[in-house]
Amino acid sequence: MKNWLQTLGAAIIGGIITIGGYKLAGFDKQEVVVQQNSPAVLTDYRTVPMGTSNVPFDFTAPAAKTTPAVVNITSKIMPVVQNRERNQRRFNFPFDFFGDIPFGDEDMLNRPQEGTGSGVIISQDGFIITNNHVIDNADEITVTLFDKRTYKAKVIGTDPSTDIAVIKINEKGLTTVPFGDSDQVQVGQWVMAVGNPFNLTSTVTAGIVSAKGRNISLLRTRDNAAIESFIQTDAAVNPGNSGGALVNLNGELVGINTAIASRTGSYAGYSFAVPSNLARKVAEDLIKYGTVQRAFLGITITDVDSKKAKELNLPITEGVHVDSVIANGSADAAGLRRGDVIVKVDGNPIKSVPELQESIGRKRPGESVALQIYRNGSPRDIKLTLKSRDGSTTIVKKTSTALDKLGIEVEPASAAELKKINANSGLKVVKINRGRIMRDTKMREGFIITKVGGKTIRSVQDLNEMLENNSGGVMIEGYYPDSEGKHYFAIGLDD
Repeated sequence: MKNWLQTLGAAIIGGIITIGGYKLAGFDKQEVVVQQNSPAVLTDYRTVPMGTSNVPFDFTAPAAKTTPAVVNITSKIMPVVQNRERNQRRFNFPFDFFGDIPFGDEDMLNRPQEGTGSGVIISQDGFIITNNHVIDNADEITVTLFDKRTYKAKVIGTDPSTDIAVIKINEKGLTTVPFGDSDQVQVGQWVMAVGNPFNLTSTVTAGIVSAKGRNISLLRTRDNAAIESFIQTDAAVNPGNSGGALVNLNGELVGINTAIASRTGSYAGYSFAVPSNLARKVAEDLIKYGTVQRAFLGITITDVDSKKAKELNLPITEGVHVDSVIANGSADAAGLRRGDVIVKVDGNPIKSVPELQESIGRKRPGESVALQIYRNGSPRDIKLTLKSRDGSTTIVKKTSTALDKLGIEVEPASAAELKKINANSGLKVVKINRGRIMRDTKMREGFIITKVGGKTIRSVQDLNEMLENNSGGVMIEGYYPDSEGKHYFAIGLDD
């Protein structure tokens, strides 16, 4: 028994000494382990001094180069007299970076609405590129620079079909982000997202390019001519990042961050950016012409898969199949046929519909394009001159018209849309901005105008002339392709 007690006592004393030594050495302090994305080569970074050549990637240089040129944008929308349904439709935009807006109380409709986003300075004299949905319908836009200077901005132009917009502030000598070539971006490449998530200014996150040419059907509900060929990344992007920069490790702009895939409204793994080559072309058009110069092939298309490749006797399983050719369009004039498969544009491989749409979206009416196609299993080269949707090859500058006062943007309705409403002509309302239509009517986007003041409308020029040559008020008639019956909207034209 005595020996047993001596053994127990020694064990207790030894345990006390061990615990005391553990505490004195500091081993009882809580350790927080942060899991980060790591490069493929595993390195014990605790033994590598920062800034040495042994570190595989250093994000400090591109971050320092980019952050001074990324701005915070605050958009304010003043209350207008309109119905509850319109307010919900305007704000409830898929993947909207403005966050949730509580529509529960009626007072909300009578108070100014504010949203925040980001923008990228692209010229020293104050032109800034951002997303259309960041500044859409805004009455007041405030830009805050990296050094906290603030400016009121004006809208130069918007393009809902790519979700790109350009605004401008009155300043000189600003820091800019140079455009990079988004065609050279590779899957697996490191990129950085720079923006202002949750109003946390000048936030930088990093990730890799997860995919290219991604179509997430984000813009389809707003414009049936939408171009979606997003760069997908796993760089963390949250509300407020929208319109910010996606840059490579040289600090070059390769995309404009636009959307996130999320069920909660916050980052959940993937984000999407408009490729810089497309964004740059759109921005240049908006600055130079006031509107985007869109070129169309004049075809309906689908992706090629293994089944279709076998049916068409193709040696490839990727490309874009021509389902139909629209009469008098660019493709029709060049001899493109139903059943052709487009595999290259200007020598660049085309693997999917989004890639083809992006390639053509970077062109203007009147420009030429070289296509490589497969016809009856054999390759063939076709060169064609691109046309606008109305068949023109000329550049059109935006001018102030009566439509601007109405606050609507229109385009010729397609043959399929006209067939649905049993009409020979009409103009489709593709966007409703602030103006008389929003203020005085319940017209929705997608409405096809067939008559104004009892006279048939066949072109945008017809509509402008009818509005400009009338005073007092006028009756607008038309149809919705997805509903029956004619609709009438009376509007006043006098100031």
